[in-house]
Amino acid sequence: MDRLATAIHEFALLSDEIVDRAPTLLVVAERCGRDPVRIIRRGNAMKRAICTGLFTILFAPVMAAAAEAPKGLGTEEFGLSPRELVQAIEKTEELIARCMSEQGFKYIAADVDTVRAGMSADKSLPGLSEEEFVNRYGFGVSTFYTGLPPQLSTGYSPARVGLGERNVQIFRKLSPADQAAYNRALFGDDTSSTFAVALEIEDMSRTGGCTRKAVAQTFKPDQLKASHYNPQDALINKDSRMKAALGYWQREMKKIGFEYGHPDEIEPDLRNRLNALTEGGKLLVDKMSADQKAALRKLQDFERSVAAKAFKMSEEVLKPVEERIQEEMFSRKVQ
Repeated sequence: MDRLATAIHEFALLSDEIVDRAPTLLVVAERCGRDPVRIIRRGNAMKRAICTGLFTILFAPVMAAAAEAPKGLGTEEFGLSPRELVQAIEKTEELIARCMSEQGFKYIAADVDTVRAGMSADKSLPGLSEEEFVNRYGFGVSTFYTGLPPQLSTGYSPARVGLGERNVQIFRKLSPADQAAYNRALFGDDTSSTFAVALEIEDMSRTGGCTRKAVAQTFKPDQLKASHYNPQDALINKDSRMKAALGYWQREMKKIGFEYGHPDEIEPDLRNRLNALTEGGKLLVDKMSADQKAALRKLQDFERSVAAKAFKMSEEVLKPVEERIQEEMFSRKVQ
């Protein structure tokens, strides 16, 4: 039955009703062999057709149709369309540059490609797949923490990439005192929450300074709150298939001690823990006490562990369900 359960997950047909159909699954097992997943993936054309058909017929009653995407709902961050996202990036960057100029600092509005490069740099390093990155570095929240502003980072830093090299060079030419003033004007208290990072994680609530002023003029008030949730993701989460898949994800995570209701809860929790440990990201690692360094290492170990398990479970259980629902919502493959 373990292999059959795997098949059920892969077909994204998780439902309480499936439990009641367990005896009927034995019929599928007899017709499809002891490993239906293997047949569906690698069997000959005839066996694949028979086995796939049996699953489709068996679970058709529990295949809830996904809600139709509301008019105007896009597939990008914050529910924007690709065009709307481009317009939001251009407007925000121009507003940031204007605000910084008013504060007496030079900031060059980053173009769309630069901001998108910063977004794409999340959980990405040359030569590593996303899975390899997650297994080594978790989500990159605490594992790369130095306490340095993003412009002075030399390794992995989506924040630095999203600012653009010209702005990085402008910052590096300033004195330490002016650098502190520059970032206070640009970011407020949280130097890790650049515009590109806030876009990628869909959390504008941590932005400050000119970045906050700019996004407040570009995005809706509710999109600036920590409680804001991508409307497309909210619709997907309401689908009965995703609810069942999330239930399975939660139970598997809980078995090894991770109490999360959804993968989207993990990174904000890690950021909150890191901020509490590092005085809001202002504490340099070199200035940490022995106890603080030990606490940081403990958090990094926790991040790697929870990230590896959550990523594996999400890829195997949640992603197939999400993609199927997206296809139904938008009548096309969502990239």
